[in-house]
This record gives sequence, C-alpha cells and structure tokens, in this order.
Amino acid sequence: KTTFLTIAGGLQTPTNGDVKINDSTINSLSKKQQTKLRLEKIGFVLQSYNLVPFLTVEEQFKFVDKLKKQNLTEQKLHELLSDLGLLELLKKYPNQLSGGQKQRVAIARALYTDPDYILADEPTAALDTDRSMKVIELLRDLAHKRNKIIIVVTHDLRLKDMADKVYQIIDGKMTILEK
Repeated sequence: KTTFLTIAGGLQTPTNGDVKINDSTINSLSKKQQTKLRLEKIGFVLQSYNLVPFLTVEEQFKFVDKLKKQNLTEQKLHELLSDLGLLELLKKYPNQLSGGQKQRVAIARALYTDPDYILADEPTAALDTDRSMKVIELLRDLAHKRNKIIIVVTHDLRLKDMADKVYQIIDGKMTILEK
C-alpha cells in the first residue's frame, strides 16, 4: 500500500504502466517537473510524519511558505489547527509531541499547501477513535466541499464506511469492494 502511494505521488516509478495527474503522465516528466507537480498539486501524509526536528510546529508551516507561496490563509490555517487540536502545541518541537500529535501536525502540514490530491498512508494509525473520526471527516469534507481527491491507504476498518469508494490490495492486485 505504501508503494502504491509513492508511485501515485510520483516518488517512485512504476515497473510498467503510467501514472497520470491532470493529463500529465508523471513518469514522462523531468525530475524538476515532477518535483514542481508534487509541490503544487499533491499533499502527502506519511506514517513517518517527516517533521523537521529542529522546527517548532508553527515553524513547520513557515518553512513550507519558503518552498511554496500559495498556501492557506492565516485564518484558514488557524481553523485547520483548531480542528486538529493543535493550537496549544505551536511552540513545541516534534520531540515534545506524542505520536498522535505528530500525526496531526503532519496532516495539517500536508493540507496547508491546499493540494488537489492528498495521499495519506495510515493517517489515523496513531490516533484514538475520536480524533480518527475527526481527521477522516475533515478529509471527506475537503473532498466533497473543495473538490479534492483523497486517497487513504489503511488497515483501519473503522474508516471503510466513510469512504466514497473502497479498494483492496491483495498480493499486488487492486480490486474495488462493493459497499
């Protein structure tokens, strides 16, 4: 499932076939074009969080501003941080956060760039049931209200009923499950 996400996001090249995003075949783009596409169109929520260890939660977003200029407004970021219960953690460093708090910061950082596509690898793995449902509701609302494509790979069966479509991967074969 992680391999699927990294291929879908253009971080890895498929052994055969093509990956297309907005009529662009990712594997035919130059490395620079792939990087630009990922920066502008794709938000990643990975299991490893990928937070910069020497930056506070607040600074994680300022760092993103140096890489990409068109991000959420201050008000929208405040709403997102509030929705994820992160406002009181802005001055903390990643090593001062629990696994669930790091996961929520990683989710907020991925959403901050306002991507068209959000690729999430086990986004609720470190969260309790209440926070898991809030995160999935937030992702579902983004998909429906703001026309975003959200791909979540997970073993968390609690999320199945909240998805528009459910696929399963068994032995490298992907099939759609009927709801």
